[in-house]
Amino acid sequence: MIHVDTEVLQQQLLDARARTLSLTLDLTGSQLLGPRLKIVNPPLWEIGHLAWFQERWCLRHREGEPELLPSVRHDADGLYDSSSVPHDRRWHLPLPGLERTLEYLHEVLQRVLDKLAAKPAGAWSYFAQLAALHEEMHCEAFTYTRQTLGYSAPCGSGASSLRDKHSVPQGDADIAGGIFMLGARPDDGFVFDNEKWAHQVTVAPFSIARACVTNAEFVSFVEDAGYSRPELWSGDGWAWCASANASHPAYWRKAGNAWCARVYDRWLPIVADAAVIHVNWYEADAYCRWARRRLPSEAEWEFAAASEPADLSRKRRYPWGNQEPDAQRANLYGSSDHAVDVAGYAQGESAWGCRQMIGNVWEWTADAFEPYPGFVVDAYKEYSQPWFGDHKVLRGGCFATRADLIRNTWRNFYTPDRRDVFAGFRTCA
Repeated sequence: MIHVDTEVLQQQLLDARARTLSLTLDLTGSQLLGPRLKIVNPPLWEIGHLAWFQERWCLRHREGEPELLPSVRHDADGLYDSSSVPHDRRWHLPLPGLERTLEYLHEVLQRVLDKLAAKPAGAWSYFAQLAALHEEMHCEAFTYTRQTLGYSAPCGSGASSLRDKHSVPQGDADIAGGIFMLGARPDDGFVFDNEKWAHQVTVAPFSIARACVTNAEFVSFVEDAGYSRPELWSGDGWAWCASANASHPAYWRKAGNAWCARVYDRWLPIVADAAVIHVNWYEADAYCRWARRRLPSEAEWEFAAASEPADLSRKRRYPWGNQEPDAQRANLYGSSDHAVDVAGYAQGESAWGCRQMIGNVWEWTADAFEPYPGFVVDAYKEYSQPWFGDHKVLRGGCFATRADLIRNTWRNFYTPDRRDVFAGFRTCA
């Protein structure tokens, strides 16, 4: 168990809570529930779920005891337990109003902070980390919801993008390949069960794009009838394309001869050299077929992000090294409020010359989400295990990801039809 300083943990919890409130307190009336969609939760339910999750693991869970301690709300489990409350029911529950939901949220956090102050050491601090990171993941999901439903941009957003003086990275990085340890190590600090543990893989030599696919590049695919040519799509992908009646990325439309994209509640011209975003795995795969390219495997992606050409036994936590992310290296939460020009953040390049492998947009990989060898489920059993097999892996984080969450070994996962995620992709030769 990696020790985490109590003050650091307290600040993580407070930072996550401040972000939750900034993303939700401006929602009123019908916005607190929103329409029933497969890809979103009712915001009012989701706020309560954050309180329930934090309470469940930090205050009610007892190591080795099957029964939880009572909740401060008698109805909490019936309302907010995501493993037992079906998604479609969340719009029809007798949810308390926003004021009472916030009271629950505040009371739980205060009790956790008090417990940290009184009992800072011990295994239970793992669950305080889990709660903070879980809340950050939901904060990112809140941004997806606001985009999906066309709500205004989150309060406090609007940071200017970093316009780097460097030119757009061109071409591929040629990767030598070799024996590589894929996954997290026991001394890496807090990691999730699906990252455990580092295991030896052999990666053949390959070439990977130094930058993600841009809007301009994806426009060429769209305007070459990419969405109406079944030979470019997998069987499942073509079935999705037809059923969705898709003809371009989500939130795009054409105004005269120019393409625009909806960014929250505003329509803006697309930026040619910005990374394409809101494309699903099927769309990324079809683009690759059109371009005579392919998506990288997970192992290839992590190899390009984390290894060093001079010594493959050394592995970096981030593409640029082991220094924590900052606004010069990565477009993560707090740096910009949108996907930016792929020329930006040159200081964050990997040892192989690949740019923006952390931040800006999540990157689809070719692989299905599967457990690593010897997988052992963590205490939070619902995090990874239920989703193995039918989800695809994404790597690298995006502009809405807080730095505390992300590292080279982090594995995100979504079904291949999801377009609401802040996801793009890079390609391999």
